[in-house]
Amino acid sequence: MFGGGGSIQLARVFGIRIGVDFSWFFVLFLIIYSLSNYYEDVAPASNPFVLAVVSALLFFLSILLHELGHAVVAIRNGIPILGIDLWMFGGVAKLERDTDSPGVEFRVAVAGPLVTLAIAALCFGLGALISSPDKVLEGSTFNTGVGSAATAVLGYLMTINVIVLVFNLIPGFPLDGGRIARAIAWKITGDRNKATRFAAVLGRGAGFLMVAVGGYLLFFVEDQAIAGIWLAVVGIFLAQAARSAQAQAAVAGRIEHLRVSDVMDAEPVAIPESLGLDRADSDFFLRYGWSWFPVVDPRGHLVGVVSREAVTSTRDPERTVGSVMARDDGGSGLRAGLEDPLESLLGQESLSRLGAVMAVDSNGVLRGIVTADAVRQALRGAVTV
Repeated sequence: MFGGGGSIQLARVFGIRIGVDFSWFFVLFLIIYSLSNYYEDVAPASNPFVLAVVSALLFFLSILLHELGHAVVAIRNGIPILGIDLWMFGGVAKLERDTDSPGVEFRVAVAGPLVTLAIAALCFGLGALISSPDKVLEGSTFNTGVGSAATAVLGYLMTINVIVLVFNLIPGFPLDGGRIARAIAWKITGDRNKATRFAAVLGRGAGFLMVAVGGYLLFFVEDQAIAGIWLAVVGIFLAQAARSAQAQAAVAGRIEHLRVSDVMDAEPVAIPESLGLDRADSDFFLRYGWSWFPVVDPRGHLVGVVSREAVTSTRDPERTVGSVMARDDGGSGLRAGLEDPLESLLGQESLSRLGAVMAVDSNGVLRGIVTADAVRQALRGAVTV
């Protein structure tokens, strides 16, 4: 599901950063508040607040598992994951780069809904074992006569995951259904940007429809004002996200002929990893005035980056740059291949964090540096074409 900005890190799962946006806490409170009232009628002998907290946390756990489904499949297809964020409208798995084929796009997109479907089926199965299939279905419709607290919780989780499944399968980008539609259009046309624009149009249409239905619920259906407002807000976010994707695809289409080697500085200044810290400070940082440099081994392979802070904070003159640098493991988003399309750098974390990406050849030898200014200049040229 689409998502947004910065977040607070909660944990790491399989090395993947898990964070939550501040808006997540607001939604968590609303879910707990509404479910507390429901469980007070369903299971008065239990603690309604505890049941509500458990249900809310299990719901967000299911959202996290949905996003982990995307992330695991992406990693298996060679696409690093920058992290997963939970926020007001669900979650988002942040891929370091876009998929490179319709097949990979389809597999990554469909993984999340399959996980959600499995969770809904598991909740139904567990509820049927505890009580009966009929009781689980009653719990899924928030029937207060369900009788069992455990069945009520499982019924709620089944329902909310079915809702998440149906919503995510709406064929509008950037929802999972929109990404599946993009994969199909990409396969048919052979053009990723054209497929993205097609799926984004579907996304904008779905967003406008949600706003219209939300407005109808708000003004013409009794006791549905909150649902109407919520649906309209989700529709607005979906339409805006689709519009951004449409604009990005249009720009990407104009720069698709450009490669990393076309915009890089082909004379990069790098520090040898064996150089002493004093020499690194005097010969590089003081001389050039830059805040960081790429670091290379004796054969010119990119091995990391080093900041002046790391060099000057260590007072041991015997230590080398290699001992204080931030090592590049190949999956940190620091590097790009010479023949990689320029558009693949648009979401690169290193471009926003360091202001540059290191261009390496097929052997990992540093051949150039692509700065954020160079990318912006190429994008400005694309927009004015």
